[in-house]
Amino acid sequence: MLLRKFFRTAWSYKAQVLSMVIMIMLGVGVFLGFNMEWYTIEQDTSRFFADTLYADYRIYSETGFTTEELEKIRAIPGVEAATRFLSVNLDLADDSGRSLALDVSENFTVSAFVVTSGAPYDEESGGIWLSDKFAEANGFALGDTLRLRYQGAEISGEVVGLIKSGEHMICLADANQVMPDYRTFGFAYISPKKLISALDFAFYPQINVRSSLTKEEVEKAVGEALGYTAMVVSKEEHAVYKEAQGEATEGKTMGSVLPVLFLVIAILTMVTTKHRIAVNEKLQIGTLKALGFHNGRILRHYAAYGFGIGLLGTALGVALGYWLCSLVMSEDGMMGTYFDMPDWSLWMPAFCPPLLAAIVALLTAVSWLSVREQLRGTAAEALRPYQPKKMKKSFFERGRGWERKRFAVKWNLRDIMRHKSRSAMTLLGVTGCMILLVGGLGMRDTMAGFLDMLDNDISNYTTKVNLVDGVDADAGIALSDELEGDWVYQSGISLDGDTVVLEVYDNARDHIRILDEKNRPIRMEDGGVYLCLRLKDRAAIGETITFSPYGSEEKYTAKVLGYHRSVMTESVAMTKACADSLGIPYGVSAVYTDRSAREIGSDARISGTQDQQQLMDSFRSFTSIMDSMVLILVLAAIVLGVVVLYNLGVLSYIERSRELATLKVLGFRDRKLGSLLISQNVWLSVLGVVVGLPAGVGVLQWLLMALAGEYELKLMLGPTTYCVSVLLTFGVSLAVGLLVARKSRKIDMVEALKGAE
Repeated sequence: MLLRKFFRTAWSYKAQVLSMVIMIMLGVGVFLGFNMEWYTIEQDTSRFFADTLYADYRIYSETGFTTEELEKIRAIPGVEAATRFLSVNLDLADDSGRSLALDVSENFTVSAFVVTSGAPYDEESGGIWLSDKFAEANGFALGDTLRLRYQGAEISGEVVGLIKSGEHMICLADANQVMPDYRTFGFAYISPKKLISALDFAFYPQINVRSSLTKEEVEKAVGEALGYTAMVVSKEEHAVYKEAQGEATEGKTMGSVLPVLFLVIAILTMVTTKHRIAVNEKLQIGTLKALGFHNGRILRHYAAYGFGIGLLGTALGVALGYWLCSLVMSEDGMMGTYFDMPDWSLWMPAFCPPLLAAIVALLTAVSWLSVREQLRGTAAEALRPYQPKKMKKSFFERGRGWERKRFAVKWNLRDIMRHKSRSAMTLLGVTGCMILLVGGLGMRDTMAGFLDMLDNDISNYTTKVNLVDGVDADAGIALSDELEGDWVYQSGISLDGDTVVLEVYDNARDHIRILDEKNRPIRMEDGGVYLCLRLKDRAAIGETITFSPYGSEEKYTAKVLGYHRSVMTESVAMTKACADSLGIPYGVSAVYTDRSAREIGSDARISGTQDQQQLMDSFRSFTSIMDSMVLILVLAAIVLGVVVLYNLGVLSYIERSRELATLKVLGFRDRKLGSLLISQNVWLSVLGVVVGLPAGVGVLQWLLMALAGEYELKLMLGPTTYCVSVLLTFGVSLAVGLLVARKSRKIDMVEALKGAE
């Protein structure tokens, strides 16, 4: 009998049951999907780094390292393996605008690669091992000949293997590029023997080290071994590892905000709904008790609803979570355009299964406790209809002018105060919907503003020309003059023990601009330096900073003249005249010119070129991924609003059916009853928008600081975001209100008004 009743009761509350299943599915799915994403990044990238013997430390020298210096590094206690390493960007010799990062490692126990097809690495080989993604994007195959330009010479060889490398898991041409573009840039490896045969010399500006020592221990040991302070970069500071860990950290941060909001709303909605259903089932519960069913059996019967809904919703949520994670973490997914690695297994954090079990147990316990409250006393007491608790006069009723208020206002205010939990859940649902819409659309506005700033305010050039390491300053400046360009020198310095970038500018032709905090172009003065916004706390304007270039024991002190907005790097910027006055040695790292890449011929000083349009395309690829995430958030917000508002609206209708029937008997027409139901939704929606709008802006600002601090993004929300967020929220509220209001036409006045007694 109870089994038949189980299905009959579930059918009679089908709207509530379906909404609870959907809410639990959404809450669990979004929570699980976001948390699986960051954990999968950690697991898959860690395994790939281990497989490719990713270096723990990189030691840099602009003049290059000798074999004697390498042996000194290898002799340091705690160093497991070390190799001299070269990585330089070279253009393809066919003038196609494509380039490669060419890597050479003397010892393949550090910074190696995995072969996806073709021959394994052979240090005696004269072949080239090419990025499989670059090969696929550009039509290269095993056996093809690849030709590269290097300092006026040519390096050519047969493609003998297609590979993936931990050093280039995120394959970017330089720090200004944010998304890989394998149509224009990839990577390749050759053997040291191939390098010497092609160039008749070997230049290694880098030593890669595998060691469990701390950075402080490595820096001290390297300084003692080499006799000078060398620039040591840990893997945590290296672009690829840093970005991979940054993606995982961003996923953790995101997973601790929006998914938790989803989950909390889902659980609270379930709690509120189950409690109201238990109240509505009071007569049924009393009847079962009068028929002789023991309390324990009745409790188990009703607890089964919570268990079944929780189990079904959680199971569907797990499937949704895996699907959402696969949309992001798969070779064909969003991260497939960012990470280049062979294994894309999905991983669930260890805390998720116990948490999912706890959610099902909690929902079961809620059902149990809600029904136990109705079983108190004798069967006769249980059979009495539910009586709402007596309410004292609310703040509104005690206020002046209460009697002059319209009936609809009085009725709705009293109902809101009587059913505070239902009203609070409706408000929470609307607020959550608003936060998601403002956060998602606002992030898109912010990125669009950032791209506009980068494209129109900072960049005023056509091509960025990268120079080879160690080019003489006079030669680099001469090249800049030939190309009628501006130039910049970038080098690592130690500032208060931290590694930052020193940037020396000569931008008299206005091809590259410096912006202040308000994104206005400024002309840097010669009497000091400008700190990027992320270094703003290091010194106030007018104070001085002291820094030391790596590879030198010299210390320089300069006055802080202002702050500038840096696109990607933590940097200290100065003019060429300032560097001259301080006696800082510098070269030329890159030249910015209006000439196209095809107009720039081969030159021994040039390592590669980068079209400004390629840079913008890279950012637009990044924003296309963000657009997909925004779309998911907007759809989730709409579903959240519809399900929560409809579920609670139907509950409100059921609870007020007797009152509505009374009003109908007194002559209220269906349209008037409908307006009563809709108006309460509208009131709560207005309050939800008022609360949700600033809350959404606050959450977005916090997310920008936590997720994209390295880009120095400025929060930007356009009027369209505000309008769309408000209109969508009100649209959902109004549509749900109309659906619920239509139910008043079908109310059975006799059944609603008859008493159990």
